[in-house]
Amino acid sequence: MTQAEPWRYRDGELELRGERYAPTARPNGAAVIVVHEADGIGGNVRRHCARLAELGYLALAADMHGGGRVLSGEAMTSALDTFRADPPLLRRRVGAALDALSRDEGIAPERIAAIGFCFGGFAVLELARSGAALAAVASFHGLLTTRAPATPGAVQARVLAATGARDPLVPPEDVDAFRDEMTRAEADWHLLVHGRALHSYTNETVGELGDPRMGYDRLAHHLSWTALTGFLAETFAQPA
Repeated sequence: MTQAEPWRYRDGELELRGERYAPTARPNGAAVIVVHEADGIGGNVRRHCARLAELGYLALAADMHGGGRVLSGEAMTSALDTFRADPPLLRRRVGAALDALSRDEGIAPERIAAIGFCFGGFAVLELARSGAALAAVASFHGLLTTRAPATPGAVQARVLAATGARDPLVPPEDVDAFRDEMTRAEADWHLLVHGRALHSYTNETVGELGDPRMGYDRLAHHLSWTALTGFLAETFAQPA
């Protein structure tokens, strides 16, 4: 797997410790922020960062908990509850990665995308809802509803959301609410629903958790990845 470098940045007084993956193919001048699942930066994020680097992207794994921590149990649940209850906090925390990338790497907003898995997918959708200046966001099996829906004209980024139709954490009514929200917001949005997929369907090792709500789905993962790469290529091919 591609070797990562430490990537340190801040949200106010909190030090965040992410990971930087330099392109291993010819650099295409674009960067992708990758936001982790509920626990913290782990294998699923690292595998996808490496795959993005192989396509010529600068990939950066963001740290949402601070200090590069990987949480579990009550600490993880408490952190998620705090973020869900406080959209401004979540948006500022994920926005800190965007600000640091622009500042440290000198990459223009129209050459930056952000993607996320589970909690990370929810986080990047909140970034889009905030009106942040970047080209695109993509959420995979992330929560689709929010306490602070996007207002008309607020969403500047293209939006791709992919979810599993059998995901108990994202029921059909949440999918409908997301569709209605993005339509009202006049966003450039796209939705991919995998009919047999559960939660965490992109994570090859999620079965180790023994959680019946979650399951790896090879085909859904492949189709989501294909959709993502086409989505990014088309977005970054557009004139600035």
